Amino acid sequence: MKQVVQNFKTGELKVEELPPPVLRSGGVLVRTAYSLISAGTERTTVATAQSSLIGKARQRPDLVKQVLESVRREGLVNTYEKVMARLETVKALGYSSAGTVIEVGEGVSGFRIGDQVACSGVGYASHAEINFVPTNLCTLLPEGISLASAAPS
Repeated sequence: MKQVVQNFKTGELKVEELPPPVLRSGGVLVRTAYSLISAGTERTTVATAQSSLIGKARQRPDLVKQVLESVRREGLVNTYEKVMARLETVKALGYSSAGTVIEVGEGVSGFRIGDQVACSGVGYASHAEINFVPTNLCTLLPEGISLASAAPS
C-alpha cells in the first residue's frame, strides 16, 4: 500500500510502500478514493519539518519545555536518544479523506463493506491507499453525495 510520509528530521516528503493497517475492533478499513491536502495545516507541518533544529524549537516551544523536563527527570543522554529517535521516525500526513469500507471490525454496527464514508482524524484519515478509522471518525455519505465532494468536509 502506498502512503505519503515525511521524515521529521530531514523534512523529506515521499510516497512509501508500507503494509496496510490492521483491522481492529471499533473501526473499519477504508480504501481511500480522495484525501484533502490542506494549504494551511499541512503546509505548516511540512515547513516545520523542513526547518533546522533551532527552527523546529522556535516553532514548538511546548516540545522544548517537554525536552527540558525530560533532561531534568531522565538525564541528558537518555533525552538526547529519545529526541533523535523521534526525529528519525516518519510521520503520516493527512487528516481528511473519503472512500469505501472494505472491512468492518468487531463490535461495529452501522457500517457495512461497500459503504461510502467520509473520514477525519490525524493518524487515521491519512494520505494512504487504505486507512484504519475508528467509527466515531467516520460518517456514511448520504445518497447523492460523491466521494470527491466528501473528502474536504
